[in-house]
Amino acid sequence: MIRVLVADDEAMVRAGVRSILTTEPDIEVVAEAADGREAVELAARHQPDVALLDIRMPQLDGLAAAAELARTQPEVAVVVLTTFDEDEFVARALGDGARGFLLKASDPRELIIGVRAVADGAAYLSPRIAHRVITAVDTGALSRRSTARERVATLTPRERDVLALVGSGLSNQDIARRLHVAEGTVKAHVSTILQRLGASNRVQAAITAYEAGLVEG
Repeated sequence: MIRVLVADDEAMVRAGVRSILTTEPDIEVVAEAADGREAVELAARHQPDVALLDIRMPQLDGLAAAAELARTQPEVAVVVLTTFDEDEFVARALGDGARGFLLKASDPRELIIGVRAVADGAAYLSPRIAHRVITAVDTGALSRRSTARERVATLTPRERDVLALVGSGLSNQDIARRLHVAEGTVKAHVSTILQRLGASNRVQAAITAYEAGLVEG
């Protein structure tokens, strides 16, 4: 069962998200918060697998709450769910440790797919956001490619294999199946990869894999 916390200052939005998620037998909404500070406190109390955070909330906004959760409760997979898709918000969310970025205007199925993906250890971006991230990576790619390759060169061959699969969007479980190793081994590799690349999350590692040529565009 995937345990989810929903944080949004609009009660109708929280009700709508709950309604979508609870149609799935493997997803349970265990807590709802009306502001970012309450979200952090409820996450500590209920230990959800996934925290869905709006950006514009009182007390503590969603981006600050995402950073706080990444620092104090890294086992909680944070997904930003918002109407705002400005590049600044996307960059801050991913930089602060969010594993996903979803738009409220997206198809409800994206919400379910995204929650399952991040709960399984993968990263998930709305297609519109993913396109913009890749476009941003493409812009100035030549100037960053050598840096990415230098970082990847510090990895072992097996770690490069794992990074390439992370860059392809696979979860730890899928990577373990692909490489015929235990999922715990994959988790250990991912932790080492993030440390060596100086990446704070899987999205940043995936971008490095893309820039280094480990993943085809």
